[in-house]
Amino acid sequence: MGGRSDANPRRVCRALCYASGMSFPPSFLDELRARVSLVDVVGRHVQWDRRKSNPGRNDFWACCPFHSEKTPSFHVDGRRGFYHCFGCGVKGDAVGFLMETERLSFREAIEALAQEAGMALPAPSPQARQAEQTRRTLHDLVEVAAKFFEAALAAPGGATARDYIARRGLTPETVRRFRLGFAPASRTALRDHLAKAGATPAEMAEAGLVIHPDDGGAPYDRFRDRLIFPILDARGRPIAFGGRAFSPDAQAKYLNSPEGPLFRKSGVLYNLANARREVRADDTLVVVEGYMDVIALDQAGLRNAVAPLGTALTEEHLALLWRVTAEPILCFDGDEAGQRAARHAMARALPLLQPGRSLRVAFLPNGMDPDDLVRAQGRAGIDGVLTAAMPLAEMVWRSAIDAGPVDTPERRAALEKTLLQQVGGIAEPTVRGHYLADMRDRLDRLFSRGGPPKPAQRAQPARARRDGRFAPPPDLPASAGVRRHALARADAPLTTTMPVERLLVLTALLHPELLLTEAEALAECPFADPELDRLRNALVAQIDQVDRNRRPDTAGLRAGLARAGLGEALDRLERGLRREASNIAEDTLDEIRLGWKRGLCKIWEATLEGECRAAERALESEMTDESWSRFLALRSQLEAMKREMEPSDPLHEPQSTPGAALAR
Repeated sequence: MGGRSDANPRRVCRALCYASGMSFPPSFLDELRARVSLVDVVGRHVQWDRRKSNPGRNDFWACCPFHSEKTPSFHVDGRRGFYHCFGCGVKGDAVGFLMETERLSFREAIEALAQEAGMALPAPSPQARQAEQTRRTLHDLVEVAAKFFEAALAAPGGATARDYIARRGLTPETVRRFRLGFAPASRTALRDHLAKAGATPAEMAEAGLVIHPDDGGAPYDRFRDRLIFPILDARGRPIAFGGRAFSPDAQAKYLNSPEGPLFRKSGVLYNLANARREVRADDTLVVVEGYMDVIALDQAGLRNAVAPLGTALTEEHLALLWRVTAEPILCFDGDEAGQRAARHAMARALPLLQPGRSLRVAFLPNGMDPDDLVRAQGRAGIDGVLTAAMPLAEMVWRSAIDAGPVDTPERRAALEKTLLQQVGGIAEPTVRGHYLADMRDRLDRLFSRGGPPKPAQRAQPARARRDGRFAPPPDLPASAGVRRHALARADAPLTTTMPVERLLVLTALLHPELLLTEAEALAECPFADPELDRLRNALVAQIDQVDRNRRPDTAGLRAGLARAGLGEALDRLERGLRREASNIAEDTLDEIRLGWKRGLCKIWEATLEGECRAAERALESEMTDESWSRFLALRSQLEAMKREMEPSDPLHEPQSTPGAALAR
């Protein structure tokens, strides 16, 4: 087959269409590409390859729609809005994709995308061309102002600002990276500088740099005696400024440029142009409150932070975030104001959720902002907060149950109504269905215990073991909802102060030979903690791959967990159980097997306790033959499980060895 000609007819046609379509202002095309998701556009024509695609990075692969292939070589970079086929070489953006797949002209493709984005097409008129020329002039003007502020910071008059920067611990590199500046206290310093550069008073005012007084007096500088933070657009160009006042008499501590042709607060996130370039495979965007929070995190090494500009998160902000990453983290103060902001963001986000597109929510320690936390604890402090970020569904749940007690039928009904109304507003039907199921399951578990839970942890559905020793036997009429009963709660019948599943995972790691016979029992035991569940599954998966002629070892398991991205989770487990780890490592295998059986029985007993309570309540509400039979079967199974744990069991004899950790 011959080589590909550079004069590809489709490329030539596309180039001609682009050239003929330049009556659209570049600013309109930039905004259109920012609003439209290339992943959504292409996804209507291809089936994504799940193994190669990484939704968290907005990075997708498929078989090319432009030539026949069996192995996916068509790549879509959703963050940059660009596609490229490594097989046939075709590449482009959303406009080009529509032109090639649907045989549209440039203008037709623009019209289709604009309709999808809810944007009105600009009229191809002399006025539109003049407006675009005005925008270019204003861009140039704001750039001149940014350089003026930077120079003023370095000048003798910027000493106050430099002292403030030093007290906040900012390095010269950070100052350069964010182009920080200083607005002199003079009323006309910037105005005079711009006038020398040829700018008119009207242009200065339109760019938001000067103020025309109502009494008709001479215009004066908007920013005076302030530390200046340039605000960049998606292409990294300054479009506005934020200023922190130094004078205690200033009416506003922070002041932003007014909205105008270049700047709309609801459609801009501070530092987005820089942060999105830092997002890698396992990263996400972190949304904080203000300029200094972003800068402090950046200097600490977390360079993927952004902030809204003095306004709550809008739908446009969320669209910008999701264009870069599937699950941005919203980081709020831990006080009541932070809780209110989190609830507001939750309400904005719920109707917009899509499969694989959501939010996580993190709360800072009370009385601390990100800058305070970094100063006190360094990067580790903020990493700990972000690691503990909760899924949006958990935020919905907590905000509802924290609103008041649920100790009467009426209050429980109100809670249920509130939750179902909130998640019922999700527009996408698949996501809405999963949220409704999740909230109903949480309500069932809450009401079955008679009170609010500890922070929720989602348990794996239990599967009965074939020998029936530790799992419910095949004839047990256990419901799917009860099989998801959360374990390790405060009211679960566990006599150890440490969650049993943590001890089971640690024991399996330190005595890997145990898993040669007990991997199935561990795999089928219902775990409450999602992180421990991932560790457990990864250990079992490694045992399944072990050559039976070679004994597994702890070092090999640790290395496998690290390769699976679970190294930090393992570190947290071992740090929390240092004393237990030392004792367990010294136990013999026979001692460990005794504790192992006891630990498994404890978890299954907790599951059956919850099932019995639910069945008893079902009897109270409706006495039927089916509910009575089910209750009897569950109670019988629970009694049998307890007999496994009676004092006649050697495990209940006093244990002098450290191996009793699981049995206690």
